[in-house]
Amino acid sequence: MDLVRHLRYFIAVAEELHFGNAAIRLGMAQPPLSQRIKRLEEELGARLFDRSARQVRLTETGRLLLGEAREIVARADRLHELARQGRGAVLRVGVPPDLAATVIAALVARFRETHPEVRLAPAEIWTADQVTALAEGTIDVGLVRHPVSAPGLRFGEILVQVQGVLLPDGDPLTGAGEVHLADLAGRELLMPPKEGEPGLHAEVLAACRRHGYVPPQVHQGAG
Repeated sequence: MDLVRHLRYFIAVAEELHFGNAAIRLGMAQPPLSQRIKRLEEELGARLFDRSARQVRLTETGRLLLGEAREIVARADRLHELARQGRGAVLRVGVPPDLAATVIAALVARFRETHPEVRLAPAEIWTADQVTALAEGTIDVGLVRHPVSAPGLRFGEILVQVQGVLLPDGDPLTGAGEVHLADLAGRELLMPPKEGEPGLHAEVLAACRRHGYVPPQVHQGAG
C-alpha cells in the first residue's frame, strides 16, 4: 500500500468531513475513496472515522493521527522536491499499466527529440489514480484513457489506440480477418479493472451492447 497517498486521502476526508466533497477535491469518484480509507484503516488496525447517514466525524484515533499524517505528507513532498532539485529537470509521467511497451517507447523517443534536457520518470498508474495524482501534484503529466472526468486539469494531444481482439487457439474466429463485435457472442470479455479505468469500462460495455455483443461474463485484470 502507498501509505503517503492513502494519508492524503485521509487528510482530505478529515478536513472536509464529507466523502463526496473530499472526492471532488481529490478529483476522484466517491466509492474508490471510501475503499481506500477502509484499506488504510485495515492497515493501521484502527477506525479513523465514525460514519452515519447524516455526518462523518473523526474518531479519537483519527484526531490523534491527523497531525502526524500532515507531517508525513509534508516531509514526503519535501523529499520529492529535494530529489528533483538534485537531479535536474524531471518530468513525472503516469502511464496505464497495460499500455504496450512499443507505444511507450515511441512516445519517449518523440519527447526526447524535442526535450533532450528533460529526464522522464514514468510510473504505471491506472487512469482513476492518475487523475488523483495529478490533482495532488505527485505526477506532472499523465496518459489517461477517455472518457475521464478531470475537473481543473487541462487535456493535451489526443492519441488514438486501435482496438483489437485476442482469441484463444482453436477459436473459430481465429484467422477470420475482420471481426465484428456481434461475432463475439457467447465469448467472455477481459477488461482493465473497473476501479482503475471506470470511464473506459463503461464505454466499452456500452459499445458492445450497441453492436449486439453482451458478454456472458466480464473479467477484470489486476488493479
